[in-house]
Amino acid sequence: MIDQHESTPRPEPHRRGFLTGAAAGLAVLAAAGASSAAAQQPQSAEAAQPMPPGRNRIGVSTYSFWQFRARRLGILECIDRAAAMGFDGVEVLHIQMEDESNSALQKIKRRAHANGLALMGFSTHQGFVSPDPERRRDNVQKTLYQIDLAHRMGIPTMRINTGRWGTTGSFDELMAHKGIEPPLPGHNDEEAFKWTIDALEKLLPRAEESGVVLGLENHWGLGRTAEGVLRIVEAIRSPWLQITLDTGNFLENSYEQMERMASSQVPLALVQAKTYFGGGRWYSLDLDYARIAAILRRHDYRGWISLEFEGNEDAATGVPRSLEVLRKAFG
Repeated sequence: MIDQHESTPRPEPHRRGFLTGAAAGLAVLAAAGASSAAAQQPQSAEAAQPMPPGRNRIGVSTYSFWQFRARRLGILECIDRAAAMGFDGVEVLHIQMEDESNSALQKIKRRAHANGLALMGFSTHQGFVSPDPERRRDNVQKTLYQIDLAHRMGIPTMRINTGRWGTTGSFDELMAHKGIEPPLPGHNDEEAFKWTIDALEKLLPRAEESGVVLGLENHWGLGRTAEGVLRIVEAIRSPWLQITLDTGNFLENSYEQMERMASSQVPLALVQAKTYFGGGRWYSLDLDYARIAAILRRHDYRGWISLEFEGNEDAATGVPRSLEVLRKAFG
């Protein structure tokens, strides 16, 4: 996607269980004996493998219906289209929202529910790669506001970015350079990683209070590579900061970088799946979704797949064709 405002803890129920009676005791002894006997039996390689997850549910980003082209398509219309095409859920692109009042947020929630769809992701933009502390503070405040929006819509995970230096003129120019740009004069990436980690740590109390998992995406800037994303999330190590894996944002060694992200001790919060029917707007990748699905199964990813259609074909046909590809791979 192209780069582009500010909740109460709930008590958890406590349960205590206990076993009573001789029958319960005998059941425990019998289970222990069976377990011991089973432990002595040789296991096949297949039996030693973890149980495969069930099918991944598949959602669609509202971005897929708009792509920053022509009239800004409203979120409600995108929800209706997603339901008609057979998706399981919708990921809302923040910049695409025309109204952020609480009334509008509740209408989005109600429309999704009426269509039998989950609001499963919220995709936002922010940037912490700046030597200006006031600018970083502004982006922290903006992201706190976005967390509140997600909470009020009942969305459990929110895509965030590191941001980038901005030394490349336009986004088209950035894409022409494969997302690579130099730091501002007199600064370096080591500083930028520190700024970004410090900023993200300020978001975590609000994320936890709101029940919104932040997913740092491989989305240009410091997050252009798996190494950059993992350097940040593994330094912070919070269950409220995880990873959003975008299959279309690795321009070199794609599968190796996806494997590295999926195998991290930091979980994946969401997988965004790019497709390019009709040719890509900036580039096209020949992504093998059977191979990608195998990578995710190998690391027991059971979460959502969110389509980001980025092809030139009309969304009315390109999006359903993309859903068919993803159903085949992840069903």
